[in-house]
Amino acid sequence: MQAEERKKIISRLRRIEGQVRGVQRMIEEEADCSEILNQIAAIKSAVHQAGVIIFENHAHECIAKSLQTGDSGEAFDEMVKVMGWFINLQ
Repeated sequence: MQAEERKKIISRLRRIEGQVRGVQRMIEEEADCSEILNQIAAIKSAVHQAGVIIFENHAHECIAKSLQTGDSGEAFDEMVKVMGWFINLQ
């Protein structure tokens, strides 16, 4: 993963961390359940987007590696495996 992409992902994860802390505060302060659920939906979406970015980077790296080594079968199997994990997390 390139340094710039890594920085973007770390920044996104820090925002998610802040959102989670905000939900903790909301629960402690007995905020309205609908507001809490709205924030949880936003967190879920943000985590999904981070996963998409990471998967895209992984896919590009697998493709580049397979082009260099000439072993596309192994790279394809790896991408399918990782994509299956990611899809099942949703």
